[in-house]
Amino acid sequence: MIQSPPPGPDAPGRSGALDSLRALRARADALGPTLRGMLWTIAAGLLFSVLNASVRAMALELDSYQTQFLRYLFGLLVMLPLVLRSGLAHYRPNDPRGQFLRGATHTAGMFLWFAALPQIPLADTTAIGFTGPIFTMIGAWLFLGERMYKARWLAAAIGLLGVLVVIGPKLDGSGGHYNLVMLASAPLFSASFLLAKMLTRRDRPEVIVFWQTVTVTLFTLPAALLAWRQPSAFQWMVFAACGVLGSLGHYCMTRAFRSADISATQPVKFLDLIWASGLGFLYFGNVPTQSTLIGAAVIFVASVWIARHEARRPAPASGPSIPESAGASADPGPVRR
Repeated sequence: MIQSPPPGPDAPGRSGALDSLRALRARADALGPTLRGMLWTIAAGLLFSVLNASVRAMALELDSYQTQFLRYLFGLLVMLPLVLRSGLAHYRPNDPRGQFLRGATHTAGMFLWFAALPQIPLADTTAIGFTGPIFTMIGAWLFLGERMYKARWLAAAIGLLGVLVVIGPKLDGSGGHYNLVMLASAPLFSASFLLAKMLTRRDRPEVIVFWQTVTVTLFTLPAALLAWRQPSAFQWMVFAACGVLGSLGHYCMTRAFRSADISATQPVKFLDLIWASGLGFLYFGNVPTQSTLIGAAVIFVASVWIARHEARRPAPASGPSIPESAGASADPGPVRR
């Protein structure tokens, strides 16, 4: 029998790369969990902001139905190697009707979100998206029977006041109604998030993520075919990059949730507005208005305040929490599309 020679030392380049990765890992571990979580959150916000800017650029050149289909199709292609490696049986849902209901709900939100996306600045999109936690809280009260304490009602009222500050001055313009269309997508995404919470009682987080991607891809296919225009080679590359950006963004978000409490990482989420404003100015010439900045600050303060208030409340005796993968997949906020 011919035996393989003993492994030799790593090549210098490979050894140097491994040493660099180990050094970075050691530095990250030395930062402490909260700071690590905040850094992962910043990275996720930046990746999702670039993703939104890329998708908006494509929506200006192609039909919005085709754009959302291709965005999710490439997200599915990025996931397929992991799915095939684990085996399709690992991703068989225990609640297929719930998975398809969630996919339909999320698709409805996507139709509204993509219809408005090319028509309003990225900063406004981000500011309106900050209402996601507010609608999720109200939806949990209406459909899951969760109690609405005075603090929750106050946060909801302040958050909705911030929405009026953002979109109120723009409703008189010719495209002002698109702000309302974008706002209408927020409750649908929150409903998708709540459905994800209920699905976690029967299905694993990775199953929920996979079937959201599959169902949205299938539900958006017919409209995409009706509006189909052949993308250029550059546009194909942008959509491929969107699939990678979305996967990396969800990975960073998951790492953030694993490193620290969600309430501890929320203060840096306001940086999302800075990323969106900068990218909107660089690529589309959009300058955020004073009402956008003030309204976003009001919404954000309400969201962070209620998150910290809830973190100090005693945990419920029972009931599943939303795993990080499910929460990420449900696209809370403006950038998880």
